[in-house]
Order: sequence, then structure tokens, then C-alpha cells
Amino acid sequence: MGESRQELLSWLNTLLQQNITKVEQCGTGAPLCQIYDSIFQDLPMNKVKFNANTEYEYLHNFKILQNCFAKHGVERPVPVQNLIKCKMQDNLEFLQWSKRYWDQYYPGGDYDALARRPRNAIAPAAQPAAVSRTSGAGTGPARRGTTPTTAPPARRTGAGAGGAAASAAVVQENTMLKETLQGLERERDFYFSKLREIEVLLQHAVDADPEIEKEEDGLIKAIQAILYSTEEGFEIPVEAEGGTPQDDQETF
Repeated sequence: MGESRQELLSWLNTLLQQNITKVEQCGTGAPLCQIYDSIFQDLPMNKVKFNANTEYEYLHNFKILQNCFAKHGVERPVPVQNLIKCKMQDNLEFLQWSKRYWDQYYPGGDYDALARRPRNAIAPAAQPAAVSRTSGAGTGPARRGTTPTTAPPARRTGAGAGGAAASAAVVQENTMLKETLQGLERERDFYFSKLREIEVLLQHAVDADPEIEKEEDGLIKAIQAILYSTEEGFEIPVEAEGGTPQDDQETF
């Protein structure tokens, strides 16, 4: 299973020194271009439109990415028409694959994301610093597949400025928590709807041919076992007071 949405965003923001809040933002193509620039370090980043806000500009960025794939023999189709719609699931799947590719082929050493971006790009929230994959005081490249980490330089502020900064940090954290919660709820609803569709299809198949449900080693039984399995200690919540077992067993 690939990384979660939040894990990917954390990795992406550390690598690119930006403040990307949604996986859907990869649909502009700009973050993806820079991920692969960190691997191959030869993309024409001055041509990437980091301020893109139309599908025409998104297509321009994905053309750069496709040229990179062709040049370096990356055998993975880029589903451009799906990605530029900026839907969560399509961009999540492609970003998960890109992270696995990065883990395998990132050359190590420093990658200065800010220096590689054009000057008119959207200003990132993180402090300008090279992304390093080294640890401790050593200067050699670190092991492949580890997420780069950087720390912003310490700042000295007065008491008043410190209080204002702390207040702003709390507001920003609350905003990010709300966005995270909304994203998790959308993700939950998305996967629940898929499971429900599978359940309905199974029920239609059983209604059409009741005998297939009696096959103990059949596909229907196997899918139902996955759908209705629970983890140890999990309890099905009671949805309404006074509910009866007959209510739970009723199908429509």
C-alpha cells in the first residue's frame, strides 16, 4: 500500500520547499515536474508555469513532464486528461507512484528546489534551504529512499513579535487541521461509496442467480468475506436506539 495523502504532502513540501495543502494541486503539473527534476536535474524549470491556473497552462507543464519521461525512458503513461481535472484520487495514485520512483532513483546529495525554480514562481512558505539527504555532520549522500529533512534558521524576536507569531502559528495550525479533517472525510466518503457499489453489484448477482452464493469457494463468498470482515476488537456501532437484529439483516 502506498503512502497516505498526508505523508505524501509532508514529503512533497519538504522536498520542494513549498506549502502545498492538497494532493489535487499536483494537477497543475508544476510539482510533478520538480519531483522529477530532483531526480534527473535537467528539466527546463524556467519553462514550468508555477503560477498556472488554467488547463491550457497545466497541459504545458505536463508536456514538459512527458518529454522528460521520453528522454529518460520512464515507462509510465501520464494520464494527463485525468490529472488536469485536479481530482483527488487520480492525482493521489500518480503521486504515490512518483514517490516510489523517487525512492528508487533519487541520486542523493543536495537538491536546492528554490534555486531551480524561476524567480516569478509562487513564493514557498518554507525557508530557503537546500534539501539534503545526508545525516549528521557527514558530507556523503544518504541512503536512497529516505525523505529529505531541513530545519529553518532560528530567528530572534522581541516579546511582542513572539506573541504575534505564536498567535499566527495557532491560527495557521487550526486552518491546516480543518483542511486535513475535510480531506479525510472526503477520502472516507469516496472509499465508502466504492464499497457500497460493490455490495450492490454482489446483491444483484445473487438475486439473478441465488445458487452462486452457495459456492463456498466461489468469487461471491470471497468478496463478501473481505467486505464484511472486521479487525479484532472492532464493534459495529448501534445506529439507533431500539434497533433489532432483524433490522440489520434486512436487505433492499
